[in-house]
Amino acid sequence: MSTYFAWQMQQVGQPMQRVQGELPEPAEDEVRVRVAGCGVCHTDLGFFYEGIPTVKSPPLVLGHEISGFVEAAGSRYSHLMGKAVIVPAVLPCGECALCRKGRGNICRRQKMPGNHIDGGFASHIVVPGRYLCPVDVQSESEPFGESGVTLKELSVIADAVTTPYQAIRNAGLQQGDLAVFIGVGGIGGFGVQLASALGAKVVAIDIDERKLQKLSQYGAELTINPAEKSDKDIRKEIQSFAKENGLSPLEWKIFETSGTAKGQELAFGLMTFGATLAVVGFTMDKVTIRLSNLMAYDGRAIGNWGCLPEYYPEVLELVRQGKVQIAPFVQTFPLDQINEVFEKVHRREIEQRPVLVP
Repeated sequence: MSTYFAWQMQQVGQPMQRVQGELPEPAEDEVRVRVAGCGVCHTDLGFFYEGIPTVKSPPLVLGHEISGFVEAAGSRYSHLMGKAVIVPAVLPCGECALCRKGRGNICRRQKMPGNHIDGGFASHIVVPGRYLCPVDVQSESEPFGESGVTLKELSVIADAVTTPYQAIRNAGLQQGDLAVFIGVGGIGGFGVQLASALGAKVVAIDIDERKLQKLSQYGAELTINPAEKSDKDIRKEIQSFAKENGLSPLEWKIFETSGTAKGQELAFGLMTFGATLAVVGFTMDKVTIRLSNLMAYDGRAIGNWGCLPEYYPEVLELVRQGKVQIAPFVQTFPLDQINEVFEKVHRREIEQRPVLVP
């Protein structure tokens, strides 16, 4: 095959167009990946529907949750030839002062597919080879470990699974902690599983009863639908849960994964003494909060941009062991259906996280 194809965003909100061209050759520090699958993320919808600016202006191929096989490599990464890989959503340069300090998330030379460079809604993508995460499968149909999923489904590790893992690490979550996730869609749902797998007692909050019922089978020990409850009532319900389970009423780990103004307001309202608020979801909306609560509670609020590539193997191992389930939370579609899939996700008509397969 000497050509590749991709679905390109020409203008914000306009149907993506199929384009075709000659297969690009990787530079010495790059590889060319034949895409097995690429997940559809809320961030993609923000770029496409809300006009959130991308670093590389349209026309642009979106998509940053990518898995596939390395089929061409520059001289520095020839050892990756033929290997199955996951492409991290945030690819630091690895050489600048920030990277050397362990702050690759904010590397100013980073490359994010579908933002800085063309992304994974394509048959192939050329990316830096430095931080690719190898996957121990030999073919697209081979199941990975005890997870039962194949390489295409593993694409969601690149953001939906690793981003909450980074947030959990940043928050310092430990076994026996109380973890509260507000918004348990793609990222929040995987966050619930991760926190449970790491020994936390997990509360899941969402207005979608279907998501709550599902997550009650995958790590959420208390589920709360806030639709007809006040923030004060929700706090009391969590306090009662903590008391009943012998958990501390203090130092909660609160994860805002809804990416909504109401979710962010609720998350801040649940702050307590020594609590950590991890802001993972994104919205362009603004909220009004009493910031002095952080001082009064001696609490902290932190964010995270993606996940450092060095943590990917840890997450992959949890999936391999079956401690984090992917199959019940994803659904595959042919890449040619990208416009229909985007529209359905935008209208909240698809419950699982879509993975587009070339």
